[in-house]
Amino acid sequence: MLKKLLFLSATAVLAASAAFAQGIPVDSTADDPDPTGSAVIDTPKKKVRELQPVEVRALRASQNAPFAKTDLTKADISKINLGQDLPMLLQYTPSAVVNSDAGTGIGYTGIHIRGVDASRINVTFNGMPVNDPEEQATFFVDIPDIASSTSSIQIQRGVGTSTNGAGAFGGTISINNLQQMDTAGVVFSTSAGSYNTFKNTVAAGTGRLKGRWQFDVRFSDITSDGYIQRASTSLKSMQFTAGWTPNNKTSFHFLFMPGVEKTGQAWDGVPADSLATNRTYNDLGLKPNGTYYGNQTDNYMQNYYQLFGDHKFSSALTFHAGLFLTRGKGYYEEYKQGESYSTYGLPDLISAKGDTVSQTDLIRRLWLDNYYYGGVFSLLYSKNKTKLTLGGGWSQFENEHYGTVIWAQNGGVPDNYEWYRHDAQKNDLNIYLKAEQTIGKFIFFGDMQYRNVAYYINGFQDNPNLKPSVNYDFFNPKAGVSYLVKNDWNNRQRFYASIAVGNREPNHDDFEVDSAHLPKPETLYDGELGYEVVKSKWNAGVNLYYMNYHNQLVLTGQINDVGAYTQTNVASSYRAGIELQGGVIATKWLNLYGNATFSQNKISSFTEYIDNYDSANQTKVYHGTTDISFSPNVIGAFTAAFTPVHFKKGKSLELDFTAKYVGKQYLDNTSDENRTIKNYTYCNVLVRYGMKLRPFKEVIATLALNNIFGAFYENNGYTYSYISGGALTTQNAYFPQAGFNVLGGLTFRW
Repeated sequence: MLKKLLFLSATAVLAASAAFAQGIPVDSTADDPDPTGSAVIDTPKKKVRELQPVEVRALRASQNAPFAKTDLTKADISKINLGQDLPMLLQYTPSAVVNSDAGTGIGYTGIHIRGVDASRINVTFNGMPVNDPEEQATFFVDIPDIASSTSSIQIQRGVGTSTNGAGAFGGTISINNLQQMDTAGVVFSTSAGSYNTFKNTVAAGTGRLKGRWQFDVRFSDITSDGYIQRASTSLKSMQFTAGWTPNNKTSFHFLFMPGVEKTGQAWDGVPADSLATNRTYNDLGLKPNGTYYGNQTDNYMQNYYQLFGDHKFSSALTFHAGLFLTRGKGYYEEYKQGESYSTYGLPDLISAKGDTVSQTDLIRRLWLDNYYYGGVFSLLYSKNKTKLTLGGGWSQFENEHYGTVIWAQNGGVPDNYEWYRHDAQKNDLNIYLKAEQTIGKFIFFGDMQYRNVAYYINGFQDNPNLKPSVNYDFFNPKAGVSYLVKNDWNNRQRFYASIAVGNREPNHDDFEVDSAHLPKPETLYDGELGYEVVKSKWNAGVNLYYMNYHNQLVLTGQINDVGAYTQTNVASSYRAGIELQGGVIATKWLNLYGNATFSQNKISSFTEYIDNYDSANQTKVYHGTTDISFSPNVIGAFTAAFTPVHFKKGKSLELDFTAKYVGKQYLDNTSDENRTIKNYTYCNVLVRYGMKLRPFKEVIATLALNNIFGAFYENNGYTYSYISGGALTTQNAYFPQAGFNVLGGLTFRW
């Protein structure tokens, strides 16, 4: 019944929801009218000037760009920021599905947009690339509490506009975290809740000083035990921002953002047969005596350095340049039972009795040590009805992969023994030209991007003699048009249509094949068609999309010629859907808004490979047309926002009821009903009370009641099948989420 109510409401109202580095332990905003790069936002209290770097404006889709997008403001973000990772703060945006290994939204979390996974979603900070160049995903656990420094986020669904970093291949998340305080002040936020979750954040800013300098700093500390056993999290981060505006035409900004994380490993999930009896089960770190290794952890440090320069040559012409360095280093430590000495390149051990010992329990660390650096630029011309942007960027990624054994039960392993080491280098160059021309009520958009990717891999952990080297040239054109039916402040209507091409190189692990069978790059052709209307008391929108893939890389279960499971190109696949969103001011005390996505996600011809232990080979099973894994056909979100009591000036009370529905997902690409994540619904309540209380400028109390009906659900998982004794066995594992849980917080502003 709850699901029916959710979708009746969603389709009726249809809306867009609008530490630090101490080392590793042993929807919709107006197009920016200000060419200086700052947007002035009117609020009931005062005017807040938001720093809008030129590069952010160059990469983001403008108000009239013919693409599907959602814009979140600082108020949207801070309202729900109680310590969970950034993906959890985006869970109510259209077509989004989030997941959490620990079950609480803190630690390792992820996001899918339209079923597209994190390795195909481009993420930028202030226009700078963030995605790990090898895996192409963004690990938000390495940037804890980034939300506390974020002033705006734009999410583009589909290929979208040209951007820096890994090619957008189904989604883009553009984060601006350069905003600085207008006046001197201090903000302290603290929150606590279920599973021993604690978050403390302090931020301070000088405001504009003499000499036109400005400094801001933030420190954050987040800890949680997690819902899953031994999935504890300890996150620390800092952000330092310095700005200097020597005159009205030139500005410089520097950002330093270090972070360090230590999380208990929970990435094996919970076996399906344990969900009913032990939903928090975690087998990682299990020792022979039934106890668990106490330091089965992931440890990583990541430091971001960014330097920007902006200059306004005239009212029509603005230039931006930026440099960045991302320094990452870390390891995960694990207890392994019954490991063969030969796996580590060591001879068998001969005991004192003369017996041959071929296996031992051991503790090992798998390391990454990398540098990611480069630069970006953009030249913006905007005059009358013409906008032109010329931009691009270059980056280089250097990464060392190595592993060490730090303890072995039976001996026979040298101290801190290193059993493998290999490096990789990836260079990425792109240049783009965008144009936007208004002719009457039509706005024409064009975008051309050339991207070159050169990737050199000097071996793999299990195949050190494989050394693939590739060089790709990609051309990513986009074109579209918007038609403004009305463009008044209380009656805005427009139609839009676009077509875009995206290309994406394979991930690091996809290259673990012999040189004769290297994977092919993926190509995506994305068509978007939409209509939106904004009235004074209601708004609605509809977007149709068709994403046609050529050579999409998917898991088939096939073991390649070097004994590795890697993704395989499938010739043809697609995603097609409709996104609905809207909202209504029902009364003075009630706003309703929500969104819903209905889609089909198919592989045209899919063959599965199953390990056959009887024959020591693999069995091929042809399935024909199948559903793409982790791509629900229905996604919906609904919010009812109450302001039940009108207080005197200086006080406010808000109460939000939110519901999220995610349809059935397949764990693999076979459309096998025995390999699914069941559909689920969860509901949250958020209460905020704000007041002016001396000596503070403002005090805000927040209470988040999550999963208020205690739904038992899983939002991620995996599957493995094999044949033995002539019978097929399928084993599923899932990532259960916490039942009813609470987070409460206080924010003090001086």
